[in-house]
Amino acid sequence: MQPVFKQHSVHQQALFPINLNDLISENHSARLIDSVVERLEIPDIISQYKGGGTSSYHPKMLLKILFYGYLNNTYSCRKIAKAIKENIYFMWLSGGLQPDFRTINDFRGQKLKGSIEKLFSQLVEMMVDLELISLEKQFIDGTKIEANAHKYSFVWKKAVEKNKERLQGKIDAVLAEIGQAIDSDIMHTDNQVDSQMDSLKLEEKIQTINKNTKAAFLTKQQKKVIQKLENEQLPKLREYEQHLEILGDRNSYAKTDTDATFMRMKEDHMMNGQLKPAYNIQISTENQIITHYSTHQKSTDFTTLESHLDGFEKAYQKQSKQVIADAGYGSQENYQLLENKQVDFFIPYNMYRIEQTRKHKKNVFHAQNLFYNAEQDFLVCPMGQKMTNIYTKKSKTTTGFLQHHSVYQAINCEGCPMRGLCFKAQGNRRIEINHNLQKLKTKARENLESELGKEIYSKRCIEPEPVFGNIKQNKGFKRFTLTKITKVNIEFGLIAIAHNFSKWIAKVRLYNFRPFFRFRNELNNLLELFLMIDFKYSINQ
Repeated sequence: MQPVFKQHSVHQQALFPINLNDLISENHSARLIDSVVERLEIPDIISQYKGGGTSSYHPKMLLKILFYGYLNNTYSCRKIAKAIKENIYFMWLSGGLQPDFRTINDFRGQKLKGSIEKLFSQLVEMMVDLELISLEKQFIDGTKIEANAHKYSFVWKKAVEKNKERLQGKIDAVLAEIGQAIDSDIMHTDNQVDSQMDSLKLEEKIQTINKNTKAAFLTKQQKKVIQKLENEQLPKLREYEQHLEILGDRNSYAKTDTDATFMRMKEDHMMNGQLKPAYNIQISTENQIITHYSTHQKSTDFTTLESHLDGFEKAYQKQSKQVIADAGYGSQENYQLLENKQVDFFIPYNMYRIEQTRKHKKNVFHAQNLFYNAEQDFLVCPMGQKMTNIYTKKSKTTTGFLQHHSVYQAINCEGCPMRGLCFKAQGNRRIEINHNLQKLKTKARENLESELGKEIYSKRCIEPEPVFGNIKQNKGFKRFTLTKITKVNIEFGLIAIAHNFSKWIAKVRLYNFRPFFRFRNELNNLLELFLMIDFKYSINQ
């Protein structure tokens, strides 16, 4: 028998054009994105458009194609613009319009500044209404994501300060010599040598030298020194000052992205501990759904908690009842912060695991195992000798948090048979104890060892860490494509939104919840309520 083939023609496929809406399945992710974006309130974005001239692409249309692009691991605006012409889902979301990559990129990098956080929080609140999350718990963790910057274009704070100090010595020596030569009263101000001279003061003194009539009697060599001071050393001093201004309280930055800080990355392929320009991304999760995110320039996690929690509170006008994090966040400053906010915290400190060991508990010489009399404020050593409080020492953390340490000293340790086991320093033994920190550690330990604490903290490893794994491995997002912290914040906001959409879709497909996507008009409100109740029942089952 002869084979029979279906007729096809690339010149005329149908008498009437194909309706793209018929090609999009009922439960496709594009329909969820379309429904959700239509419900978003975007007055801040719309206010950025000026009237007059030609018409503009609607922001909601651009949001749809961006969300769908990031959901499908398409982060390049050029690739998104290409997909709008080739991919039926992009075509359907764009309504047949074809914005070029410049329009998409300008919208992403400029129009979303200051608005991406509000869009993200609106999406999260929708998920709260559907009881996918409650915002009562925050599982917090951080990761470093490489910046779009050259890894060898670095500026180190210590090197700048060292070179600036060396240059300052040369400048002071030159000014002192010239000041003696011309015997100017102005040159002898500020005790002749200003060790903290900035570029403005140096420029003023150079102008003073050039205007002084006695400067004409300087030797040829001295005039060359003045010329070098003006043409070489003054610009170099300005350069160092500019570096220090950009650095602020950071220890480094990249020249090609001055907001990026050099951090130690987990992806160390060279196995040499190489530092790379990166940003520290903090997220809060619940049921593996990102409820809040923040972008930081410091690599240490414990310094980011306060601003992260403030951002959560600003976004939702409330604070979570419980905060769960790893030992990287366990510090007196963070414990005190959470206690002031009346938040139950389940955060271990650095020595928590070691303190649970039998060896540590049996060590009678450890400061925490010594008997403490709180009423009379003294310690008792293993030999029964009283250790009195001799003074209180103050110290500040890198963030400026003030700590108080009580210093206790034994009366006489000479001839003690247990001295070798107790301590090896000369003189009598001294112990520093931060009583406020010890009280907060006790509370943290009680929270972690309670039944609720054991249950909650056991979920920490399956909350934020799989989210980062999904973003870095499954979505392949290991390096930012944009520069500067404001744009980096936008880009990760889009990544977080895409991740939440994927979790939303997974929940829907898990319970075979197809009508869940229909948010078209107010006539569906009753149906949605019925479906939400059915969804709650299925989860409880």
